[in-house]
Amino acid sequence: MIKNNFIQRAVTGALIVAVLVGCIIFSPLTFAILFVLISSMAVHEFCLLVNQNEDVSTNTVINVLGGVYLFFSFLGFCMGLTGSQIFIPYLFLLIYLLISELYLKKENPVINLAYSMLSQLYVALPFALLNVLAFQSDITGAVTFNYALPLSIFIFIWLNDTGAYCFGTLFGKHRLFERISPKKSWEGSIGGGIITLASSFVFAHFFPFISPLAWAGLSLTVCIFGTWGDLVESMIKRHMKIKDSGSIFPGHGGILDRFDSAMIAIPASVIYLYTISLLK
Repeated sequence: MIKNNFIQRAVTGALIVAVLVGCIIFSPLTFAILFVLISSMAVHEFCLLVNQNEDVSTNTVINVLGGVYLFFSFLGFCMGLTGSQIFIPYLFLLIYLLISELYLKKENPVINLAYSMLSQLYVALPFALLNVLAFQSDITGAVTFNYALPLSIFIFIWLNDTGAYCFGTLFGKHRLFERISPKKSWEGSIGGGIITLASSFVFAHFFPFISPLAWAGLSLTVCIFGTWGDLVESMIKRHMKIKDSGSIFPGHGGILDRFDSAMIAIPASVIYLYTISLLK
């Protein structure tokens, strides 16, 4: 049984990596299609989870449409196809979510609003921000597709998770955050960070558009905030008394389970890269 579960997890994990890497590298079109699908599925999964509570009733369709529109808005803006006015309909959607609770006469309107806004801020926004990493303007103003940055985020997350698991299994004694995730250890986190930091110099060699030091800082940013992302999702699942957010990936759980680290690592990486660009 244990062997079968391991094989299932390994095969599913390999397929996830292959699809993600292939779509990111192949073209801007496959990049956009992949992540708008992931974003919509993640928002849908999140709304289904919170709506399982008797006192919660969010509008799943509106929230999913909001996440999709937000992704395409960032895509168009970052590609230079439209100006900032593209975000105005999204603002109307947020206003609609707020005002609609006045008239729906549901039992807990404030809780519904909180979860709806969380579906946008916590789930949809990080995937939309991938466009900020993927599309870069050069000195002439021309926009190019740079797959290295979004790809690096996910590779750093995978390496950090793998390193943390291996080092934690071998050397883990001191719990990192026992109240939320009893299995995580400081030894595992440090080991994962070392492996991820080492991999950053490989990226610096093949993608020298930022310095080795900047790549190293990005890898550590992903490690630290990715770990917090994992813990935040664990906190949400503990609150809801569930083990997995879904079952779409055999042996791996749901969309949120697979992209929990990215939910905070992506926004943190955007902040980091903008900060170092301002310091140049």
